[in-house]
Amino acid sequence: MMYKFLKKFTIMLFVWMVFFSIVNKLKANELYISQIGTGNDDFTLNSTQEGEDNKIDFSVGGSGNTVTIDQKGDDAYIGYTSLWGSGASWGGDLDGNDNNLNLKQLCNQTPCGGDRFEFHISGNSNDVDFYQGYHVTNSGTVLTPDDYEYGGHFVRLDIHGSNNTFLGSQRSNNSGHEHSNITNIYGNNNDVYMRQESNQDKTMNLTINNSYNDVDMIQTGSASHSATVTLSGSYGTDLDLLQQGGTAQSYTLSQSCQTSGGCSVSVTQGQ
Repeated sequence: MMYKFLKKFTIMLFVWMVFFSIVNKLKANELYISQIGTGNDDFTLNSTQEGEDNKIDFSVGGSGNTVTIDQKGDDAYIGYTSLWGSGASWGGDLDGNDNNLNLKQLCNQTPCGGDRFEFHISGNSNDVDFYQGYHVTNSGTVLTPDDYEYGGHFVRLDIHGSNNTFLGSQRSNNSGHEHSNITNIYGNNNDVYMRQESNQDKTMNLTINNSYNDVDMIQTGSASHSATVTLSGSYGTDLDLLQQGGTAQSYTLSQSCQTSGGCSVSVTQGQ
């Protein structure tokens, strides 16, 4: 009798331990959605979270918006931005119509430096795809995920205009942390591709105040590159910037295009 009792007790204890382990992991992930105003219909959120201490904040607003989020690993985060908090009361964190966001974050090593995203938007018909822990080509092809991805990336977007396409990725594929980004797009009909990879701190600051710009900005290699770009003017600019290699590169551009038909800038730094 005593043996049967102890065996039953041990099994029950094991079940409870597994149950509380699962509960604790579920508790570590958080999801907040604040949907206000009228006409906030047809909002679709698809979310997958694997790991612990992941968090998704949202404000929503607008109609016809679709957001797909896939977070794997620990300490991931999406938004609203920590810089100003929720935009629910003033029209942020989407709030526009027919926007499409596809966000993937991966960290498969311990300790994980965490991925972030953060966003704002409020314009209409913007298409944003961003991948952290993945290599994405400028054609939108997502290559094999990193085998050794320690996270530690950051973005913060901010798109107030409409009909913009933004595609980006940040990855290390080693124990390196931090890449940053920032962005800011206040015009319309811009096509932007930004990619950062390999370790050592890198940063990009892109601000677009006008429309019809076509931008490719890539930072790669083992050095601490930096780039600050501001585009404005009556016409758009085609910008191709590549910073690469093991020697730190720095680039700053403040472009106001007044040339009918648009302007063109192509820069390659490092080897």
